[in-house]
Amino acid sequence: MTLTKHKIAIIVAGINETYQSSILNGIASSAKECSLDFVVFASFSGTMGNPTHDSGELNIFRLPDFSEFDGAVLLTNTIDYQPAVDDIISRIRAAGIPAVSIDNDIKDMLHIGIDNKTAMRKITEHFINVHGFTKFNYISGPANNPESADRLSAFLEVLDEHGLSIEPNRIYYGDFRAPAGKAAVEYFLKCTPFMPEAIICANDVMAATAINRLFAAGYKVPGEIAVSGFDNTYNNHNYQIELTTVERPLALSGQLACKMLYNVFNNIDQERSITLDMSTRFTESCGCCGNADVDIQAFKVLNYTNYRKYESSNTYMTELNKLSCDLLACNTFEEYIGSLKQFVINMNPEEFYFCLCDNWDSEVFDERKSTLSSEDSEIPKNYTENMIVPIAYKKGVFYQIDNLRSADILPDIALDGEAGKFYYTIPLHFGERCLGYMVILNSKVPLHNSMFQSWCINISNSLENLRKLICLDYAVKRLGKLYAQDTFAGIYNRNGFVQATDLIYNKCVEEHLPVMLMFIDLDGLKVINDTYGHDIGDNAIKCIADVLCQSCKNNEIFCRFGGDEFIVFAAEPTKKSAADLTDRIEKNITQINESMKNPFVLSASLGYVIAVPKTGDNIFRFVTEADKVMYEQKRKKKLSKYLKSE
Repeated sequence: MTLTKHKIAIIVAGINETYQSSILNGIASSAKECSLDFVVFASFSGTMGNPTHDSGELNIFRLPDFSEFDGAVLLTNTIDYQPAVDDIISRIRAAGIPAVSIDNDIKDMLHIGIDNKTAMRKITEHFINVHGFTKFNYISGPANNPESADRLSAFLEVLDEHGLSIEPNRIYYGDFRAPAGKAAVEYFLKCTPFMPEAIICANDVMAATAINRLFAAGYKVPGEIAVSGFDNTYNNHNYQIELTTVERPLALSGQLACKMLYNVFNNIDQERSITLDMSTRFTESCGCCGNADVDIQAFKVLNYTNYRKYESSNTYMTELNKLSCDLLACNTFEEYIGSLKQFVINMNPEEFYFCLCDNWDSEVFDERKSTLSSEDSEIPKNYTENMIVPIAYKKGVFYQIDNLRSADILPDIALDGEAGKFYYTIPLHFGERCLGYMVILNSKVPLHNSMFQSWCINISNSLENLRKLICLDYAVKRLGKLYAQDTFAGIYNRNGFVQATDLIYNKCVEEHLPVMLMFIDLDGLKVINDTYGHDIGDNAIKCIADVLCQSCKNNEIFCRFGGDEFIVFAAEPTKKSAADLTDRIEKNITQINESMKNPFVLSASLGYVIAVPKTGDNIFRFVTEADKVMYEQKRKKKLSKYLKSE
């Protein structure tokens, strides 16, 4: 029987931690069997100690439209920002899809967890009853995390039952990540009058770094201070001593999450909540005996595994450094995408999609200040409705995909074939600025690794660097335009006229070619201003600029010379071409008057000179001569209220 495929969203932070990666590996191992495709929305929030960076990381959790998914698996206990967790849960409920929450027991959702209190009670009772410890410090997870709260509560209950107490400053609230263990010991060394007999930790990674810091401070573990962990992720690391901990089946949690969703889709009855068995491991770090049986073959395997990891890390680090240099050297978007494509080929994922917000390179331009400004504007913090996809790679082939709805996450070429795909969706951002996201399937670069986090940061930072270069280039061009353009009339000013004519004029000087310079003066501007106001007078000036735009069709260069005066330059003119230009200008002025759109009659006087410039002749010498010719023409006109006062 062919099973119907379903698309499942996974919400998780910190995929480089052993707890998360063990559960994700368990999910991946059962995905195909349960006919499920997964899209993992992963952030590295909480690792940099930078709230602005975390805001950009957490934005990935706003990307999924859960109504586009058939179900969800939540590891919200890995997210240490409660408003983000609340928003995720609210949107899943609104979408009406089944969801499995691992460890956090969320009302009306399926749940897989362990009895945190019983496990922590056994650890604490062992320390008191077997080893006789009475002086404790405790390294906790976040205060608002349900698992963390249960473990701390059980620890405090056991102390109370044995008539023991603990001062508040001997409890350190960390974040379940490795640096917190080191920070906790440093806090205890500084803020408590003496060190305890034992430190109980809410997870293994904090316990491991706490042990390292104790060693650095000169303390023996367990000789002077005993330490325990929780979750049994220790075996995936290489620490100096075996760690007393609670063993729990993390991979099984992921496998059961798949099974529970499979049961929902196939209308199979099941319990809402599953509590998994766990067992304590009392070993070296609390003073119990470690494993007395020394397996030489196991050590050989461990050494070889470590060597392969070291070798791979060096290879990936070399690739990462090269990528960073290549991307930072790019000055154009095309260069950037070309460099990134080469890296994609080298990392050889099964699929890779690079999706950018359609405003990723945007910046706000303040026309009044004539500067690029972000002070009065909101930095783009959300994914745009449509994404551009400059890189779409699948099984060795790059595909051309112009754009994609952000709600779709993946282009149509993805998610086909057999079930069991496991996509990782990673945010691209700089601080709070949302740039886009990338999606990866089956890369040779290990994703459950801090190196992958560095890789993601490098791509985001280099993309922001390119964005700034693009904006700077825009600013330079804009400033150049402002320098050369009459912003009022919308045509060249004197600066722009000089720049535009310089090479052409010099060529005419060198090759003894003729030039034409025409001078145009708007008639009666003072009368128009006095009669209708300066706004109408300004419109008359703009009308002459429009006339020149319509009339100069043969490579003539023109500008607003100043006030109500304009000049036109042409290289290699003839008397006929100059006369024809004069006719076009007068004809276009007539058409404006016939349109009756202005309360005034538009009129202009003009004159031109044609001459061969000599070495040392300045182009503005011809402006002066053309101005004289123009005034001769003006004097021939009948005086009217539209003419300038003589």
